[in-house]
Amino acid sequence: MRWLAAPRLHNPLNRVNIDVYVNVNQTGSQKSTRATNRPAMPNPTDTALPFPTRAIVAGTDNLWKHWQVAPANASKQTKGVALKSFKPDAKPFSNGSKATDQASLTGIAEELDALQNLFYADGRYKLLVLLQGTDTSGKDGTVRGVFSRTSPLGVHTVGWKAPTEVERDHDYLWRIHQQMPGAGEMTIFNRSHYEDVLVPVVNGWITPQQTLQRYAHINDFERLLAETGTVILKFMLHIGKDEQRQRLQERVNDPTKHWKFSLGDIEVRKQWDDYQSAYEALLNATSTPWAPWTVVPADSKTHRNLMIATLVRDTLKALELRFPPEDPKLTGLKIV
Repeated sequence: MRWLAAPRLHNPLNRVNIDVYVNVNQTGSQKSTRATNRPAMPNPTDTALPFPTRAIVAGTDNLWKHWQVAPANASKQTKGVALKSFKPDAKPFSNGSKATDQASLTGIAEELDALQNLFYADGRYKLLVLLQGTDTSGKDGTVRGVFSRTSPLGVHTVGWKAPTEVERDHDYLWRIHQQMPGAGEMTIFNRSHYEDVLVPVVNGWITPQQTLQRYAHINDFERLLAETGTVILKFMLHIGKDEQRQRLQERVNDPTKHWKFSLGDIEVRKQWDDYQSAYEALLNATSTPWAPWTVVPADSKTHRNLMIATLVRDTLKALELRFPPEDPKLTGLKIV
């Protein structure tokens, strides 16, 4: 997938205290990427969210906490997380066997259908589920496995491709904003605006300073969404390099899956280390109190779906959804 290089940028933002980026020269070879600082983010109490914070931020005793990238503390600098500390073959939400996990997933998918109906009727919030990951990490499979029972009337999926000519004539977030969910709606992003701080960074199409500016743009954009009622769940589907090799080989070996494969996938795979560093940088730079990142171990397809389904369900329950009040005009009404 080819994404447009950054437009000319003037007066890069200097109000974000951040030194997290991937520096790639014109030949594509990667230089040092380790962060010395992270963005100074407002504390959660400074962010005016119209929904309970517990809907998006894991509690101290919650299993979710171990897989959520903590936002940078506004009062002190931290080095952030290392992506390699998250094991792609882990199964923290597993109930034991694959069959048991699949049964649990089926049950939660049915719960999500009922919660989606209530979410739509409530109408106070919007939900954005963002799926980001390398090739074969399972973005399509997550959509099918987690949201297969929900009504298409209230759930919309957007699969992002390279920008069109019209989209190139605008800023890179212009097309993203147009696809945001409305009140009571759920939108699932298959890839996202984070491609604009991955592909251009790894290929050296934008400078480190422009990368920092884009991090700031995205953080401000997502804060606008959150403070106006959009609940944002960002999932980074974390797959191992050998697991990706196996899945790509399966696509090559199976003629019915050739449509999923491109020779360009091999070239992108050669940049594996660069992409891992770029992901680590964006996770640390854009995990905020209003839109934190969750790393999902994705070597197991069933567990991947179970974990995401569980977290989406728990988020919806934490919103304390309710049906609208009764209409007094309907009291005693008889249909003839």
